[in-house]
Amino acid sequence: MKEFKRLEQSQWQSSSDIASIQSQRLQAFIQSIYKHVPYYRELFKKLSLTPDDICTAADLTKLPFLTKDVIRNHFEHFKADNAGPLKRFNTGGSSGQPLVFLLGNERVSHDVAAKWRATRWWNVDIGDKEIVAWGSPIELTKQDKIKIWRDKLFRSTLIPAFDLTEAKLLDFIKQIQDTKPTMLFGYPSVFHLIAQSAVKHQIDLTGLGIQVVFVTSERLYPYQRELIEQVFNAPVANGYGGRDAGFIAHQCPAGGMHISAEEIVVEIVDREGKPVEKGVQGEIVVTHLATSEFPFVRYRTGDIAALSTQSCSCGRGLPLLEQLEGRTTDFVVAADGTMMHGLALIYILRDIAEIDGFKIVQHSLQYTEVQIVTANHQLQETTEQSIIRQLKQRLGQDVEIKIQYVSEIAPEKSGKYRYVISKVTAL
Repeated sequence: MKEFKRLEQSQWQSSSDIASIQSQRLQAFIQSIYKHVPYYRELFKKLSLTPDDICTAADLTKLPFLTKDVIRNHFEHFKADNAGPLKRFNTGGSSGQPLVFLLGNERVSHDVAAKWRATRWWNVDIGDKEIVAWGSPIELTKQDKIKIWRDKLFRSTLIPAFDLTEAKLLDFIKQIQDTKPTMLFGYPSVFHLIAQSAVKHQIDLTGLGIQVVFVTSERLYPYQRELIEQVFNAPVANGYGGRDAGFIAHQCPAGGMHISAEEIVVEIVDREGKPVEKGVQGEIVVTHLATSEFPFVRYRTGDIAALSTQSCSCGRGLPLLEQLEGRTTDFVVAADGTMMHGLALIYILRDIAEIDGFKIVQHSLQYTEVQIVTANHQLQETTEQSIIRQLKQRLGQDVEIKIQYVSEIAPEKSGKYRYVISKVTAL
């Protein structure tokens, strides 16, 4: 709440004042990780730098980029010696290389506060009812245990975004009708499917009083926005971020994608890793200033965007992202026609330590190929059989699953990476 109140006030300050706030936070952050985080203490010494050399966002270029491999290889040295309780998290794996990392209360507090600030832009206040469409089995298996306090404290209901049969889509619609939430929050692809099902069955969802459909974790396509807004009679607000990089930017009613610049520094770099001018598209690099207990400094996201040269008409001084092209994961279709989020397959592979990368290609209802990168170019037979068994459980027992070992996962022609690709038409 303390962080939330601070963000509520700072958003209305001028862009220069927000930049000053960011610089002050950056300096304190750098001082902290230099003193308490072994990896950065050694890195600064190796580069002949002191904390005083990093005073502004522009000074961050003196430090190397942070990648998933660096975190994996130096995991223990990333933990601050003065850290409070830390919890293990991992990314969804849409990059093909799931990352294990640690989060403390400092980072969680900022992320929750940033979400609260953004949803208030759409007249959704703390404690208003929401329905969350999410895909992580971790959250889903915990749902029964946390249901009582989740519903009472946050008035938030979680619905699974995996096996989206027609019957389950209709169940979700009924749940939304019964709950009458102020906000829907989750994957745009899931709410688009729910909207399609409502249209197909001529179910009217326009009078439920939903203030906003807040979507995140995937690229939002115009056709999705159009149908979702039409079916739910509510605006769609886009959010950009991730478990690893945090809640980076949120859309306001005036259309601007505002960066949470008080705690997050966003750089845009070209293919050579050099910063580009505002308005020029490149890779998003993030420094999260609320991660002093397990730091993310110049973290390469793999996503594409540009820093806007404009200010938003809403009057907020927060900088803007534009031309945002985050990674996407497709839906896949089981042999019996059941649709499921691509993450349903990703979770099978992402926590297998021997796998360094993967790509899943659904060529047809009866054939799916799994490309795997591993140091030994081979997994144990029991691991292979486990992967095949779990994929068949989701896609169908008669589906052919072929595992291929490759030296690397190649990007698409566009230069972007996609790790779940379905060539089967879902609808």
